[in-house]
Amino acid sequence: MSRIKKDSFVSKLGRFLTRFIYQILNFVTMRRVLTRVINRVLMSELFAPSTMTFEAEIHSYGRRKLVVGLGNPGMEGTRHSVGMAVLGALAARLGAADRWRGDRHVAGEVILSEVQDTRVVLLRPRLLMNISGASVAKAADKYGIKPEDILLVHDELDKPLGKMSIKHGGSARGHNGVRSCVDCLQSDVMLRLRVGIGRPAGKTSVERHVLSRFTSEEQKVLDSVLVQSVDLLLSQLSPPDSQSASSPAGARRAAQHRKQREPSASPPEDSAAARS
Repeated sequence: MSRIKKDSFVSKLGRFLTRFIYQILNFVTMRRVLTRVINRVLMSELFAPSTMTFEAEIHSYGRRKLVVGLGNPGMEGTRHSVGMAVLGALAARLGAADRWRGDRHVAGEVILSEVQDTRVVLLRPRLLMNISGASVAKAADKYGIKPEDILLVHDELDKPLGKMSIKHGGSARGHNGVRSCVDCLQSDVMLRLRVGIGRPAGKTSVERHVLSRFTSEEQKVLDSVLVQSVDLLLSQLSPPDSQSASSPAGARRAAQHRKQREPSASPPEDSAAARS
């Protein structure tokens, strides 16, 4: 009799665990489906402006690149938004940190700059990380930039703080922001700068870890990470035959060159900003 009761208990436990796992899988699947639906809605004509003004100057350049700092708006300074911090450091290196402007057409903030002979668009999506791909796809469409010329900057759990690397396309590897970009662009060829934030210690959940801020000690490491990350970005943005731009000195020369040309180029840009 006791053996029958034991078998019955094991059977019930097995069914309970099966249902529990099934419900978890269902939740994950439904969340991904819901995210894709939201991406599609944001990309639809319903949310597209009736008239769209294009910054004419960027379309006159042969080489165009889009650099995106992934993160959550309003949560700058957290580990999950380290991509935004890197993008801010890049803007500062290019001498354009004070040129961010909102663009409702792409649901984000943009800067138009250049590195050597490459016209560069910096984008900070103002959508939540999980649906930020809609902002990236709209910016790529507006500025005529192909997926292979887009560089995503994002946090990476599987790398410790202080480490970063360039990934040439491929799967999202569990990163919801990258997954949204892949879904909206219908391509996975985008370059990614993966900036390590490390995994949580002890019993801290991943969600709590990525939404937390860096400690004062970690901030010292992060300062060095930002410098190295910008150097990596510049090496990817520079023309293949120009190695000097990947160095800090080369970036400063590019910024000085841009400033010298700015008086003649700024009026059209200001007027375009006023229209948007």
